[in-house]
Amino acid sequence: MDAIHVVGAGGIGCAVGHSLARAGAPVTFVETNPAKLAWGREHGVAVDNLPPQRAPFVAFADWAPPAGATVLLCTKCYDNRAVLARLPPSVSLVPIQNGFDDDLRDRPPHLEGIASFVSECAPDRPHVRITRPGRLHLGPRGGDAALLPHARALAGLLRQAPFPTVVVPDVLPYKYTKLLYNAAISPLAAAAGLDNGDVLRLPRVRALFFALLRENHAILSRAGVPLGKIGPFHPSTVARILRRPWLANLLARFFRASLRGTYCSMFNDLPAGRTEIDNYNRHLIDLADGGPCPLNQLVYQLVSRMERELVPPHPGALDALLAAVALPPSAHADISRIDTISLARR
Repeated sequence: MDAIHVVGAGGIGCAVGHSLARAGAPVTFVETNPAKLAWGREHGVAVDNLPPQRAPFVAFADWAPPAGATVLLCTKCYDNRAVLARLPPSVSLVPIQNGFDDDLRDRPPHLEGIASFVSECAPDRPHVRITRPGRLHLGPRGGDAALLPHARALAGLLRQAPFPTVVVPDVLPYKYTKLLYNAAISPLAAAAGLDNGDVLRLPRVRALFFALLRENHAILSRAGVPLGKIGPFHPSTVARILRRPWLANLLARFFRASLRGTYCSMFNDLPAGRTEIDNYNRHLIDLADGGPCPLNQLVYQLVSRMERELVPPHPGALDALLAAVALPPSAHADISRIDTISLARR
């Protein structure tokens, strides 16, 4: 395989890039953080307790991807445009991202990946720990079978990775399933300053999380979006579980232990004033196409305002959302009546 450039030495980029380098692939890491660049050049990239792998680390400002390279796009979606502007036409682009970005949708057919495992990167170091097991689903966006040989070649290099890699004929059902969950847990945890386990531990926040899951599933179902299985249950099974509160709460007690001490991708972004809320909840609102999505609209308003005004995360940020869940369905018609503006005064 030609050169592989991993753009973004974060949780996913390091986990995948380390495994490719371990298999002998010619991997180069591209990063903007000077501390990560210095550490990587001196120590290499590491995953959990596996031996570190040496690889070139290049500053994004100096990066010029060669023709024919495979570029794994492991940045946040809001950085995509700057990366895409650097790519020559012959590059094979493989985004491995959670959100949905219009700039990627409009590109020629390409592979994409979606990770159901969770990995966290140490501050200023290309060293990650996998905090929740799962898989990497890899396949063409939209089902272009001509791209499957490339997907299989990458999967072959990842066969010794600490996560299974599964080649699928179309990655979108798996990516939309990940969106179903991420657009429910990430904005809640980030706005309130909670770890993922606390979202399931605290009864009122858990109820809000369940309500968002139900709404997200309804939006995707009305839009006719096929969904894949990336966890223990298929989304259709999750929807049935959520209709039985006693069962949903029982299972939450089981899952919250494995989520304790793990953090969503928005957790560190919100205090800096920039998140992927447009790539998560805004995408669902657009997909609803005027249909009912009151909680997603409220979540979008809340996080967007916290971004603009640099409101620190705090549990009271969710008060307006909690009030919305308690309202009768008829009160959801005019979401502008629900105050999401008072956060800065708390």
